[in-house]
Amino acid sequence: MIIRQIEQNDNVSLAELIRTVFEEFELEKEGSVYSDATTDALYSLFSMPKSVYWVCVDNDIVMGGCGIIATHGLPLDCVEIVKFYVSSQARGKGIGKALLQKSIASAREFGYKQLYLESFPKFLTAINMYEKLGFRKIDKALGNSGHFACSVWMVMDL
Repeated sequence: MIIRQIEQNDNVSLAELIRTVFEEFELEKEGSVYSDATTDALYSLFSMPKSVYWVCVDNDIVMGGCGIIATHGLPLDCVEIVKFYVSSQARGKGIGKALLQKSIASAREFGYKQLYLESFPKFLTAINMYEKLGFRKIDKALGNSGHFACSVWMVMDL
């Protein structure tokens, strides 16, 4: 397995992976990344300055991805962990943690002081991992991601 930056030919595989996870967990599709138009064009989205998307690939199969981007409305020194999903076949192997740690390291390299993320209560395993890595829950959303279906919000000071 390798972890590398997103390539244009990853768009379809990543969009399928993300939507498959939503269906697997029976999550809200409207007001989430599922219906977000950027989900189909991640390569273009992450061409913005001070953003990056990491992809885990095994034998040319996309196993997961995680990125950071300065979501509209966030404080200038804060960046959001976004589109962090791992396929069911890849879970429990440390791939998610490795992708998240790459994104955290990238945020530090870009000079951000805080990380923010939005999630769902059904992602309990991920939420526990976030807390172990230093994220803490907050009472409301930051910025304006447009993902109003999310009900878990967390931040981490870098």
